[in-house]
Parts: sequence; structure tokens; C-alpha cells
Amino acid sequence: MEDIENIKLEYLRIEDYEELKEAMIESYVTMPDLYWKKHHIKKLIDIFPEGQVVIKINDQIAGCALSIIVDYDKLDNLHTYKDITGNDTFNTHRPDGDVIYGIDVFIRPKFRGLRLGRRLYDYRKELCERSNLRGLAFGGRIPNYHKYSDTLTPKQYLEKVKSKEINDPVLNFQISNDFHPTRVLKNYLQGDTSSGDYAILLEWDNIYYEKENKKASSVKTVVRLGLIQWQMRPYKDMDELMQQAEFFVDAVSGYRSDFAVFPEFFNAPLMAENNNLSTPDAVRELAKHTQEIVSRFAQLAISYNINIITGSMPEMVDDKLYNVGYLCRRDGSLERYEKLHVTPDEAKVWGMVGGNKLQTFDTDCGKIGVLICYDSEFPELSRLLADEGMDILFVPFLTDTQNGYSRVRHCAQARAIENECYVAIAGSVGNLPKVENMDIQFAQSAVLTPCDFAFPLNGIKAEATTNTEMILIADVDIDLLRNLNEYGSVKNLKDRRKDLFTLTKSFK
Repeated sequence: MEDIENIKLEYLRIEDYEELKEAMIESYVTMPDLYWKKHHIKKLIDIFPEGQVVIKINDQIAGCALSIIVDYDKLDNLHTYKDITGNDTFNTHRPDGDVIYGIDVFIRPKFRGLRLGRRLYDYRKELCERSNLRGLAFGGRIPNYHKYSDTLTPKQYLEKVKSKEINDPVLNFQISNDFHPTRVLKNYLQGDTSSGDYAILLEWDNIYYEKENKKASSVKTVVRLGLIQWQMRPYKDMDELMQQAEFFVDAVSGYRSDFAVFPEFFNAPLMAENNNLSTPDAVRELAKHTQEIVSRFAQLAISYNINIITGSMPEMVDDKLYNVGYLCRRDGSLERYEKLHVTPDEAKVWGMVGGNKLQTFDTDCGKIGVLICYDSEFPELSRLLADEGMDILFVPFLTDTQNGYSRVRHCAQARAIENECYVAIAGSVGNLPKVENMDIQFAQSAVLTPCDFAFPLNGIKAEATTNTEMILIADVDIDLLRNLNEYGSVKNLKDRRKDLFTLTKSFK
């Protein structure tokens, strides 16, 4: 270490060949005649210069990585090294392919132990991300296999290496660098007696890969959320209520938000006009306004170029009263979601019933889910949405007391951690003295995150002032979730013991 003056990663040049040849012979002592000839190296540099790199220590070659690009789906599942290299012609290289295939990585013996191999793999990953390719693949040698070939199949050997019963420094190193074994390749590299001519196909997935979209639209990765902490106050009619709603849509849109999020039952002030009726009848009268409110929100979504989560409203369907909301996309399309678990009070006082619809929704900002208030306290629902690829969970809520709010808040934070997603909760504040069963409201709207190094230490991205009418604007980065899914300190989604339990939908 004390003799190292500099370490450099450089593109391989044909002028480096003689030193490269020497390094290859030193690195493959069991296969001294299997070094690349000069015309091979020249061909690789000509067809894919970015894929051929060397690490130099004190200007001396210490290691090398050679690669091509392939059309991965067209490869034979049981390909050999000769297949991949086109019998050493490299005519298998496809500039318009989708996966970088590593054909060689080596470190000279005297430079091993300096983690130089990781630098070469990291370079390939960065190249893959920079080039928007699906991932990396290569056939990994298993040089210790010959010690166990009399008693173990290659598959059994692989399982024992993974369970740490057998030490294979090459395979262990590759797995520790986020490559996952996918299959055993037979007769992969002839002459590799240490591996018994076998190899393990190893893959790394580029979580940032975006398939080419031929449409003029793209999914955003940094999404701006606009939460409306709504003040409950009297309104003389629906026009006045929607005027206030438009004011808030205008406000969050002015900050270029991608979503405007309203609370549960934000339209409850309109029940005051029917205060002479029984409470069940009054809420059913309120339900008569729902379709017009949704229609107006749909127009606002288009005119303000913003996706709107309408919170929730009562709605009558086949003489049954539901608690529902709508996603009004900025392209004019609509989606409907339902509250599945109504509270005891909703059922007892209003005669409301739970819905039976649960799904994620595609938006121009990724997949989202919506759970209304009490539903957030049932972890199975959000887990089902996470299994469908949900990135952001919206929770419109209405709570009258602080302990009721705390249930929603703490459960929402748990949903963010266990499902590796963002959770945005939006509630109402104030009071409605002239509306039965809607006396007071307590809220602190917030945007909650998983708890890992790329996120706030306490899992709180942003939060509103308690019990104050306001808007809350926060940006969330979807790419951070992709990184968390693959490289997080813990992997809540991947580490589930699906061999012990399963979760399935059984909705009608």
C-alpha cells in the first residue's frame, strides 16, 4: 500500500497490448495459453471502446475488464463462452442491444486484495446506467468446484456457497457485488478444469432502466406533492365550496405540483343545508353532489395541468352508501377508489358499507395507491398495492381527536417502511357546529418516507403545522425507492418469508 502513488481507471488502448498479454498470462496460471491475441483486443476496442477498461497502479496495468453488448432475450439459455464471443470473432456484439455481457475480468496476482475488481464491476454498472441498458451478465467461474465435483452437482455446490457452507472466493465476491445467480451453464469454457467446464450465469439488473417509449410522454422520477390541509367552515352552496377548492388547486399548481391531495369528506360542510333531516338522510343528500364535484375536479385537473386526489365523498350505488374518491388525471381520465373498512361510527350513524375495490393506478408519476383513512390501519391492503408496484400511497383522512389522528399517522409511517414507498396523508382541521356527527377535526398532514440513509432519519419528508389551514409541498424521488429495493440496509419487500405465508386478493 505504501508504494502506491496513484490508481487510475482508463480505456484500454491497443498500445497497452504487450503489457496486457503479460498480465493475462500471470492472472490465468492454470490456463496460460488462453490469453487474448492482439487482433482480438483491437476488434473489441473498435466495436465497443467504452466496454474495454484497465486499472493502472503507478502506470502499470493491474487489472482489466472486457465487455460486449448483446440482445439478451435472443441468447440461448444454455449458451457457452464460444456462443457469446461468436467463436472469438465478437460478431455477437449488438450496438443496439440491451445488456452488457462481461467476457473477461482479471486482477494481476500481486495487486489482489485491493478491491480493484469492485472498481471494474462498479464501472460496468455505471456504464450500464449511463447507456440505459437493462443490466449486466456474465458466466462466472467456480474454480473451487473441482474439490467437490465427486459429491456435489454444480447446483448443489452453488447452494452450499450461498449458505456459506463452502467458501468460493470468486463466486462469493460476485454475489457480494449484487450479482444474482440465475442458472448453471454446462460446458461453458472448455479447458477450465478447476470449474469442471461449468459456470454460473450471473446477472445484475439496472433499476434505472427505462424501456424506450415511442410516445411523446415519460414517467417522472422526481414527483412534487401538494397536500391541502382543508379548513372545515360553512359554505352557502357548492359553488362557494368549489371556489375554495379551486383556490387550493391553483395554489399547489402554481408551485408546479404533480398532485393535489384533498382530505376525506372535505365536502361535509354542505350537509349543513340539510340539518333539518336525520343524519342518515342528510349524508345521502350530500351524496347527490358527488358526481358534479367529480366533474368539476376533472375540469380543474385539465385546466391546471395537475393530477387531483379528490379525498373522499359519500356516494350511493344500488341503494347502498359508500365512501369513495376519484383520481382525476391531468389528461382528463378518471379512476374511482373505495373505502373498504368503514369505521364503526360510519356504519352505525350513517349506515355506510365498505367497498370491495382495491387497485393501483398508473399515472405520469408512477404507480400510486389510495387508502381512505381507516383503511391505512390494515397493513394487508397496502402490501397488496406494493405487490402491484405502488410507489406513492395517498391517505386522505378525517379524524376528530388526536388519538384518532395518531392511529392514522403511525400506521401510515409503518406502511412507508414495510412497503418501501412514500405515503402522503392529508386531513381536515376546524369544526362544523351545524353539522351532526362532524363536530371537530384534528390533523397534521405529512409526507412520510422509508427509514434508510437516502431518506430523512425520522422518516418524515415534510409535515404541516398542526390544526392550521395550509398547503404542504414536498418532492419525492422515485429512483431512491428503486435503489432502496435493491440496496437498502434492510429489504422489507424482498425478505418476506413467502415460503411461510402468502397474501392474495379475493375481492368480488
